[in-house]
Formats: sequence, C-alpha cells, structure tokens
Amino acid sequence: MALLQLFTATDAAPYAWSLVLAGGTVLASLIPLGAARSAADFEIQDMAAPRAMFERFPDWGKRASWAHQNSFEAFTLHAPAALLALIGSLHSGALPAAAIVAAFAHPALRVAYIAAYVGNVPPLRGLCWASGLICSGLLYSEGLKALISN
Repeated sequence: MALLQLFTATDAAPYAWSLVLAGGTVLASLIPLGAARSAADFEIQDMAAPRAMFERFPDWGKRASWAHQNSFEAFTLHAPAALLALIGSLHSGALPAAAIVAAFAHPALRVAYIAAYVGNVPPLRGLCWASGLICSGLLYSEGLKALISN
C-alpha cells in the first residue's frame, strides 16, 4: 500500500516515476544493441567471447554498445538525485516546478541521447548528455534544499 501511495502522491510521484522511467531507458538501450548483435550474425558460441563479437558490429552497432554502457553510468548519477528529491518532497512538501520538469526531462533526454549516439549526431548527443546532467544536478540541489530547510 505504501509503495502505491508513493507513485500516486502528488508531491513524490514525479520523482518515483522518474526513477522508473530512467531505469526503462537503460532497458530501452538494449533494443539497438540487440539489433547490432543480430547484424553481426550473433550465435550462441559468441557468449564465450562477447568482446570478439563486438569487432563484427557495424559502426552504428558499436555506438549502440557504447550508448548502452553509458546508460548505466547516467542511471547511477540520476537515481540518487531522484531519490533525494523524492525524500525531500516527502519531508518538506512540493518542490519547485523546475524539479518536476527535470525529473521527467531526464529520461526523455536519455532516449534522445541514445538515438543521437546510435545515429552518429555528436552535437545533439552532447546537448542531450549535458542537459540530462543538469536535470540530475537540479534534482540533487532541490532535494538537498528541501531536507536542509526544515
């Protein structure tokens, strides 16, 4: 019951959903990676030496692999920020609207980042990466302010 309230309570819900959606982007990054493995004629024997199979990936497939790895790195930065904002909102009430926007913008920016990485669009990729980082930083800041203020 308490978990359900976390996803429906107006103050904490955006940050709980941000965690779920950010985790979903890590899973979504498997889609282009799976396509790259398929393009590299993946066979069960490749499980014995997965890095050797990487050399058979097309260029976009290599970028898909790197985007997938980066998704884990981004998640490890964003998850604590979203948790801090969630705890701060439970402790002090609603956080500023910018924090809610950042909570939902981060997963959207990560999806755009993956597409830009796989599609080899470096300027867009860099913009999405930096914007996502700013979103996480804003959640850290607002969550800390909420906890310190009371």
